[in-house]
Amino acid sequence: MSSSRTQPSSSSGTSSSVWQLQYMKVHFFTKIRCLLKSKASTRKRNVQASPEKSRNHQDSEKVAALPEAVVSKQPEDENEEVVLQRTVKKLHFGSWEEKEKAANEIEKLAREDRKTRKLMAELGVIQVLVSMVASNVSGHQRAAVNALIQLSHGTYTNKALMVSAGICSKLPNDVEVLDQSTRHGFTELLLSLSSLTITQLPVASSRILPFLMDTMNSDSTDMKTKEMCLATINNLCLVLENAGPLVLSGAVQTLLSLMSAKDLSEKALASLGQLVVTQMGKKAMEECLAVPKDLIEILTWDDKPKCQEYSAYILMVLAHQSWSQREKMAKSGIVPVLLEVSLLGSPLVQKRAVKLLQWFKDERNVRVGPHSGPQTGWVSPEMGSPMSPRSGEEGKKMMKNLVKQSLYKNMEMITRRGNVDMESESCRLKSLIISTSSKSLTY
Repeated sequence: MSSSRTQPSSSSGTSSSVWQLQYMKVHFFTKIRCLLKSKASTRKRNVQASPEKSRNHQDSEKVAALPEAVVSKQPEDENEEVVLQRTVKKLHFGSWEEKEKAANEIEKLAREDRKTRKLMAELGVIQVLVSMVASNVSGHQRAAVNALIQLSHGTYTNKALMVSAGICSKLPNDVEVLDQSTRHGFTELLLSLSSLTITQLPVASSRILPFLMDTMNSDSTDMKTKEMCLATINNLCLVLENAGPLVLSGAVQTLLSLMSAKDLSEKALASLGQLVVTQMGKKAMEECLAVPKDLIEILTWDDKPKCQEYSAYILMVLAHQSWSQREKMAKSGIVPVLLEVSLLGSPLVQKRAVKLLQWFKDERNVRVGPHSGPQTGWVSPEMGSPMSPRSGEEGKKMMKNLVKQSLYKNMEMITRRGNVDMESESCRLKSLIISTSSKSLTY
């Protein structure tokens, strides 16, 4: 009696699985049939809308040849449709080798237009490709990532589908195992996904930040891949809730180490400028040994005005109502650098340098006013003097001496430039006299 009951239950389970498989196939082929009908209707409309401009013999031959051209293109269009149908079918139901070939073909087909990318997403391609990303075979990973990159271009829906399919939790744990092309592909895909604004990425609970930090800290990563990582970090910094996970993952230390490279400095400083306005980000920067020495060094980069502006902004935020940070900056020699920048820098960095110099001029009596950094309440001198009167007098004397030295240097530079201009003018006059005199001679 029990055996007779178990047999129907097992048969019903197998029948349900067979029914689900048949339903998937019917749904798949229905989508393909809709695609074929839509392309056929558009092809008919194009044929009917072909204009007849004139009635002479030559134009009549062109009009007569038009249907033949359309007919000749039909097999090519049908081949593309057959390729799409066969590719999606292999991706869903084929072996791993067939899936890899199908992913490569999907990458090529997704380059055509946005409609093709949306159709592929409706056919369930994204979920299969995301599952292929977790494969241990580099070829499968590379093919799936490249296909996902093309599918993410120009469509918000496909990006959201990738995130919901769990792409952020399937990033590789060991970056060193990946080759350069696969590592570059993962980074490009994350950069594309980081542009999502409404649907926030699961930054704290996924593999996004560990992957980015390992990639940027790796010596084997090329410069272009690091630039894309910095661009991704910059996009993540725009969301205030991501500041905590970024600081905890060591992003501040990584960005400070990369800002010394001139090719990466601007993007690294831009992200640091976003993090320094948060409490956790500012505290993490204050505890780093590279601050403020490396930031002061960046102020001397005359060929990188944007980096100078970012560095001055970060220094302003760090120095705001922080006696310890201002003392560290003074010991690192920031005042002469600020004087030079306030005279020779861009208008924005000049403004920020003058504000910093104002704070260093007399810390006891100068009240910190509004600036481009975060605003906080002013601490009165009765609550605690940031600097002793003796140090204040020494600071005044030092400022006067530095101003005199700066003026002397500027006068020497102006005099030197004037002498060079006079010498060049005299040389030009001499050459002019010689040329005119030589023209007057007759041979």
